[in-house]
Amino acid sequence: MNSAAVLGAARTVLSRNPGASLNEVATATAVSRATLYRMFGSRDGLLRMLDLAPDPGSRERVLAAALDLVSRDGLAKLSMDEVAATAGVSRASLYRLFPGKPALFRELLHAFSPAESVVETVHRLRDRPPDEVMPEIARTAARALAGRVGIVRTLLFEVTSTSEESAEGLRYVTGHLVNAISGYLAAQMAAGRLRAMHPLLALQAFVGPILFHLITRPIAARELGLEIPVEEAVTTLAETWVHAMRPNNREVEQ
Repeated sequence: MNSAAVLGAARTVLSRNPGASLNEVATATAVSRATLYRMFGSRDGLLRMLDLAPDPGSRERVLAAALDLVSRDGLAKLSMDEVAATAGVSRASLYRLFPGKPALFRELLHAFSPAESVVETVHRLRDRPPDEVMPEIARTAARALAGRVGIVRTLLFEVTSTSEESAEGLRYVTGHLVNAISGYLAAQMAAGRLRAMHPLLALQAFVGPILFHLITRPIAARELGLEIPVEEAVTTLAETWVHAMRPNNREVEQ
């Protein structure tokens, strides 16, 4: 089979299944995998020859479209075809960027959650004491979430739904963000700088008030006249947590 015939057959396969592997293309085109590699060098090379490679801005458009659709309908009802149409990319290009909804949701968390900036902060300050690190984590998260609280509320709901489609995103959050902060807290407890408890409980006690403040802040500002700058507010909450977690912080018995 000549290269033109192989390209024609490959185009048919990929139009039916944009996520098809090179092995699947080889089987469908009745040529060996080695032949495909010799002709095109790689799966990406084949896609380029078919002019299926996405344009440089398509990734951002896909993520923006997917975020809007997830916010509107939820992850379970998200249609990859609708994402492609909304983003103005072909179905093949979409699947080349994100081979399915789990991968797409993981990238939404990567792009729109504060995970990356918070983890970088933890790694950068890992040798510093909690009274420095925890307020800086809170401020970093607040900056990353500026104007995105509604978005993160949606993503948080999907992560905690424990659906099969959100599992990859959940692994990203737990394996990246939760492990980084929990590891830091465990090290500080072992060093005697924080009261000993399960690091995950300590993390929940830290995140809960800050996340609640960020989510309810628009209502508190509009209805209750809250005027405290956001970074000042989350710093106060973080400092309160640090004070409560000090090993020598004991209630005075009356």
